[in-house]
Amino acid sequence: MSTAADQPTGIVKMVTLDCADPGPVSSFYAEFLGLDVAYSDENAVMLVDGSGGPALGFGRVPDYQPPAWPNPNGSKQYHLDLAVDDIAAAESRCLELGATLADPQPGETWRVLIDPAGHPFCLTNAANWG
Repeated sequence: MSTAADQPTGIVKMVTLDCADPGPVSSFYAEFLGLDVAYSDENAVMLVDGSGGPALGFGRVPDYQPPAWPNPNGSKQYHLDLAVDDIAAAESRCLELGATLADPQPGETWRVLIDPAGHPFCLTNAANWG
């Protein structure tokens, strides 16, 4: 029997990333992840998929400064691990879409890249996620 105590208080509906211009970075993630634009204006973009999972949002912030990578303070502001079947192919696609490599010595089971707005993210082997 389920009780109110067993139910979550809230659920994640959207993760929003600060950026200088939501257009280019939202286009990058929409293309790479196969997401649809649910909302878009000059200050914000919301991407969704058909599963009902959390949306991915991008919001314009005046004087935005991207996090450094590597950051000696350890803060990244956010970090996405994107599970892929073929890391090399996914890396190539990300580079085509405007990402850059963050680490010239990538690991065998992951790659750190920088999205078009300066956010670091990882490509990881989908098999590691079960």
